[in-house]
Amino acid sequence: MNREDVMAWVARYEQAWRENDVAAVRTLFTKDARYARSPYDDALSGHAEIEDFWPEDTEFTVSSEPVAVEGDIAVVRLEVHYLGPHPHEYRDLWLLRFAEDGRVADFEEWAHWPGLHYTAPQTPA
Repeated sequence: MNREDVMAWVARYEQAWRENDVAAVRTLFTKDARYARSPYDDALSGHAEIEDFWPEDTEFTVSSEPVAVEGDIAVVRLEVHYLGPHPHEYRDLWLLRFAEDGRVADFEEWAHWPGLHYTAPQTPA
C-alpha cells in the first residue's frame, strides 16, 4: 500500500458512508474484518456486524490525510463535522491493516471530540 492507495480506500469509505451504501462494506472490508469503534470496545467482526452498524443518516463533512503508511499498515487523521439537529465534531485517527486485495482486515478508530478529557479521572486510593 502507498499513500495514494490508502486515500483512495478512504474516499470509497467516505462515499459509502455518505450514501448509506451498506453493500459497499463487502468491497471495503474482508469477510472476517475486525472493526473497532474504539480501542477499548469489543470490535465488530465480519460483514454482517459491520453492515448492521453502517447506516448513518446525518449529513456531515469530513477531511482526511494520511499520517503514516508502512507496508500493509496505515494511519489516517480525519476531522468530521456532523451537521444534523445535534451538530458536533470530532478528530479521529484510523489504524488500518490492509489485506493483499486492498480491502481492510483490521480497522481501529481513535476518536476525540471537544470537551472529552484527555486523561483518565483520578480514582480514590
